[in-house]
Amino acid sequence: MADASAGQPITHARVLKIAIPILLANVTVPILGAVDTAVVGQIPRPEPIAAVGVGAVILSAIYWIFGFLRMGTTGLTAQAAGADNAAEVAALLTRALMIGLSGGLLLILLRPLLFWGAFAVSPASAEVEALARDYMAIRIWSAPAAVAIYGITGWLIGQERTRGVLGLQLWMNGVNVALDLVFVLGFGWGVQGVALATLIAEVTGLAIGLWQCRDALRASGWRDWPRVFDKARLRRMAVVNTDILIRSLLLQTIFVSFLLTGGRFGDVTLAANQVLLQFVHITGYALDGFAFAAEALVGRAFGAGRMAQLRRGAVLTSFWGLVFALGMTVAFWLAGPALIDVMAKDPEVQQAARTYLPWMIAAPVMLLALVMFDGIFIGATRSADMRNMMAVSTAIYFAAMWLLLDPLQNHGLWLAMHISFAARGLTLALRYPALERAAAQPQ
Repeated sequence: MADASAGQPITHARVLKIAIPILLANVTVPILGAVDTAVVGQIPRPEPIAAVGVGAVILSAIYWIFGFLRMGTTGLTAQAAGADNAAEVAALLTRALMIGLSGGLLLILLRPLLFWGAFAVSPASAEVEALARDYMAIRIWSAPAAVAIYGITGWLIGQERTRGVLGLQLWMNGVNVALDLVFVLGFGWGVQGVALATLIAEVTGLAIGLWQCRDALRASGWRDWPRVFDKARLRRMAVVNTDILIRSLLLQTIFVSFLLTGGRFGDVTLAANQVLLQFVHITGYALDGFAFAAEALVGRAFGAGRMAQLRRGAVLTSFWGLVFALGMTVAFWLAGPALIDVMAKDPEVQQAARTYLPWMIAAPVMLLALVMFDGIFIGATRSADMRNMMAVSTAIYFAAMWLLLDPLQNHGLWLAMHISFAARGLTLALRYPALERAAAQPQ
């Protein structure tokens, strides 16, 4: 018997009810980074600011490895909910928590090797590195909580409980900001105070996340160990997560190569590219709300075997994604120069960024298809398609860069990036009919 919610009509209101809390939660992410920087910036030396920046980037990159846990858990949970399989929904929470907590403990054990490798790749001055190591040595102890929260977030999104995700994000960021002020400005603990504030925010965030899951934890399904450790279900979860991890690594390869290649055109161009990439990140944060809605709605419909609802969920979430994408295109066109001036004060960097701004004006529309198809395919757990089409798109990106870099210079680099956006959207679109055929088959 299918879940009753899977049979409810998919309306514009239902889409927005899922998407808007994610949009609001994502807005708080850059605000927290700005507060961290502003608080530690009250110390009249540049090294603490650099150390917090370096340490936060390194740990974010390390934790990002486990980003697959959020996406994989969402799709599997949405399908179990759509199939009215409450026992499997609860078991998925347990599996996600086990992976998150054990993954975080592994990071703690490997911290000397991870820190050494990070600073070998991104060397800093001796003082900045020492302060960054102090920051990371404190924050790493919250790794089990930080990674487990990925799983909890995915589990909540899979059940359309995005208000819970918003509440969790607001709690962690609020605690972090408040303790930043107390520890750094009040107690004078500097970089270590910023790290301790984040550690406490993440550990208490895990507690709040578990409280959001309290209904499932009160029932017995979460500790149904034969189901939790069922080999077939564990194998499916492992395959989905591995495919998504490979896809994400390939995506990161594109962005890293983009930044490194831009360096050949000089520091000014490199800085301009870094400024303009923030437009890409802003676009991604905004469209994520509708991609997450697609994950939840498509996953539920897929689990219930309701192909018409699956298609309607894909269409309505993409419609609202298009509305926001067009809005951002207009905003970047009108306010782009002013935003550049806020993010960069050097006149040469400002001028260079304006030269390449048209690529950012086009970015929201170019990103729309790939972001929305990512959400649709995650909901249907068609992770092999995501992995394979990402591999094809990566190859197309490097081929385009090889052909365009010399004649068009940095414009060729941005064109290659946009070609990769189009390739991901188009290749996933070509695989969409197979997704519908799979939904039509008995689950």
